[in-house]
Amino acid sequence: MESKFCTCKRVSIFLCLFLGFFPSTNCADLFNCISHKLSSNFTLSDIVLTANDTSYSTLLKSTIQNLRYSTQKTSKPLAIITPLTYSHIQSTVICSVESKLQIRIRSGGHDDEGLSYTSHDHTPFILLDMSKLRSVTVDLNDNTAWVESGATIGELYYWVSQKSNNLGFPAGECPSVGVGGHLSGGGFGTMARKYGLSADNVIDALIVDVNGRILDRKSMGEDLFWAIRGGGGGSFGVVLSWKINLVYVPPIVTVFSISKVLDKRATQIVNKWQYLAHNVTEDLFIHLVITPAPVSDQEESRTLLLIINSLFLGTADKLMETMNDRFPELGLQETDCIEMSWIESVVYFSGYLRGESIEALKERRPWPKSYSKGKSDYVREPIPEEAFEDIWKWCLQENVLVVIEPHGGRMSEIDAAEIPYPHRDGNLYIIQYFTRWMDEDSDACEKNVDLVSEIYEKMTPFVSKEPRRAYVNIRDLDLGTNGIASETSYVEALKWGSKYFVGNFRRLEMVKGDVDPTNFFGHEQSIPPLVLSYSY
Repeated sequence: MESKFCTCKRVSIFLCLFLGFFPSTNCADLFNCISHKLSSNFTLSDIVLTANDTSYSTLLKSTIQNLRYSTQKTSKPLAIITPLTYSHIQSTVICSVESKLQIRIRSGGHDDEGLSYTSHDHTPFILLDMSKLRSVTVDLNDNTAWVESGATIGELYYWVSQKSNNLGFPAGECPSVGVGGHLSGGGFGTMARKYGLSADNVIDALIVDVNGRILDRKSMGEDLFWAIRGGGGGSFGVVLSWKINLVYVPPIVTVFSISKVLDKRATQIVNKWQYLAHNVTEDLFIHLVITPAPVSDQEESRTLLLIINSLFLGTADKLMETMNDRFPELGLQETDCIEMSWIESVVYFSGYLRGESIEALKERRPWPKSYSKGKSDYVREPIPEEAFEDIWKWCLQENVLVVIEPHGGRMSEIDAAEIPYPHRDGNLYIIQYFTRWMDEDSDACEKNVDLVSEIYEKMTPFVSKEPRRAYVNIRDLDLGTNGIASETSYVEALKWGSKYFVGNFRRLEMVKGDVDPTNFFGHEQSIPPLVLSYSY
């Protein structure tokens, strides 16, 4: 046992001195503390990687999607801990608190601003990587499942489908997203209009709190249970596993994808869509993608494409009836429609896996990496049709991809305070702006970030106001960041908190103040603790 501690301390001192962050004693204390708490079945090297381990860099980069935060200048963790049991997470939290070292919690690494795996202010931190805790246990007796935070939503979809052809789960379209982060921020997807968000369908959870205790819904209390279902990842504790209600999916669903050059006729279709998509049958989800068309050497000028993607929870003939009655302007033909199982539609909507078998969902194959920047908006009143011509011009000039997805249906029926996600009744649709590039040059980065910021500013007259709303699962540090724990930090946090959570932000602050008053679980946009002398 002595040799294990000595080896740990040598590694700790080397790493901390090499990185120049903390006095070596902090790291040594952390690793010695964890070592003391390990059972005889494990050694420190089973779960801890430091910068001098050959697999450290590979693991760190494995799930990072945004290459902006995978550079030489990016702040790196002092160590990566890959827990194999829940007790390893308890030990990591307890020992990190004692050693005064912050942790970041990563389940998938898709967060656009890298808050789960880096530190923008270069605060020393430990990365808690959940990827080895990824089990999915389905119970057909009550149509529920327990899914660990390290699973991807693709794995969740796949293992549910293996138990039943008529059960699914409402979550996002990209199968490589981690369950932990997705559910923590809400979880919007193609069945949201039918069944709500992923977080709306969470009925229990296991969380490790700042004191290292494992709590379920009953022991954590309804306030904390409320906060973790949409209050954003990394603020309240380490969610180990989620119990979810599975939902009914028919044996046959229908999909279609239509592309059109974005001319006057297509603009009329977009205009009709914004009046229709949120109040048509809940079985129908139609989203729009506005994207610059690929440019060939023969083309003299660029154009925009309108891509219309749809999932219908039913057969093609029923879909055609609905579309001919409600949306004849689209000109949908029966030959455009493809019938398939719901799990096959997951692969179809994933984009990068389209055409492959459902087995690809369990491979944890990452989304193609790129440098990127994203922003989001909510629209509460239809945009005037004449304004779209300017919007298309901006998209073309700024080379920005825009994704527009409808709300309505079940999303409008759930009260805005039911969980922290507040964007319910009155929101017609969400707009997401993305720019991606492959040039790692810092000038290219600044230019592309500025481009998406410019179109975001130009959209101000057409989107929600007071506050201008945003989706927390599309993190955007331009909205503001936290300072140190002070009165000023609360004012700064309100700038972004009111946009993500509207009227629910104050309650989130109060829950945080109750469960993590010293802000151990903190990052640049974590919920700040508001400690009051009375309860709410």
